[in-house]
Amino acid sequence: MPDSQTAKRKLSHIQTTLHQDVQSHVPTGFDDVRLIHKALPEVDRAEIDLSTDLFGHKLRAPLVIESMTGGTPLAAKINRTLGKAAEKLGIAMGVGSQRGAIEDQSLARTYRVAREAAPSIPLFANLGCPQIARDDALDRARKAIDMIGATGLFIHLNALQESVQFEGETDFQGMVKKIGELASALSVPVLVKETGAGISMETARVLEQVGVKGINVSGLGGTSWAGVEYYRARAKRYGLQMELGTTFWDWGTPTVPSIVEVANSTNLKVFASGGVRNGLHIAKAIALGAHYGGLALPMLKSASSGEGAAIERLTAVIEELRNAMFLTGSSSLDELRRAPLVITGATHQWLTQRGFDPAKYATRSNKST
Repeated sequence: MPDSQTAKRKLSHIQTTLHQDVQSHVPTGFDDVRLIHKALPEVDRAEIDLSTDLFGHKLRAPLVIESMTGGTPLAAKINRTLGKAAEKLGIAMGVGSQRGAIEDQSLARTYRVAREAAPSIPLFANLGCPQIARDDALDRARKAIDMIGATGLFIHLNALQESVQFEGETDFQGMVKKIGELASALSVPVLVKETGAGISMETARVLEQVGVKGINVSGLGGTSWAGVEYYRARAKRYGLQMELGTTFWDWGTPTVPSIVEVANSTNLKVFASGGVRNGLHIAKAIALGAHYGGLALPMLKSASSGEGAAIERLTAVIEELRNAMFLTGSSSLDELRRAPLVITGATHQWLTQRGFDPAKYATRSNKST
């Protein structure tokens, strides 16, 4: 397999996230959200329905293994392992940026193995803004989709990472128009995802207007990609990039405010990620208006230990979500989306200053009266 710069960077990203502390120092906001306990749930836990629809595909749980990697032999192993786990549990998955495989077809198998391992699940292709800025963006997008038989295409918005990365590409002019052109031309849904800095209501509205079908908020509070690039710069002794990584380590909108902003300003499918670590986090995200929850770093670490560990981790997340639904008296995801909750602390302050009323969540009911 060629030793390309892109492949080297992908391997460096995997190794850095696995072996360095790249966690954001700013909390996601999940600890500021308290679902209201229902002492008499009036539901049978065993009959709670976690199933949902994702662009015409049935999921057994509202869970997505986040777009993470590809382009190296290690990434191929990870994608195969995660694909098998997703197929067995009936959940969705994304692959990492496919730039490397589009530029070098010999790398395509490191992504394709996910579809081979998971023939029936929703599987999402992935390209970054620098790739869709090119004149051949439509051709690249179609190659990425065809490569894995994708259900849809995620365009990742990584302005923060590119601005810190020593190989970064930072010309984002005309990006909204480019995204809109792809949304109009492609035969599968186009979605966008951040990479750890969150998405505001202003950006969400613009994306909805140009035809995007879903947003993965990927908010601040999980892996800091400025932090990842700091460690990569340190290894190369690039002082300026190290300073940028340190200064912007905690830049962005935390995950919970980002979920609320996007869910309340658009009619798009909302994917909650960015520091999501368990099923209770996903339950809170859905109660705040998200449709799906996504895990990245926990699955990367689990996949490193094999398929069994990945399935075990995902099963625990699903059962945590089920338990949260039971304890709020929610027999379905629609009922969970109406479950009462209280928002406190910094998240309450953020939402209030951004024009939202956190109190509205506390007085609603998930049951018909």
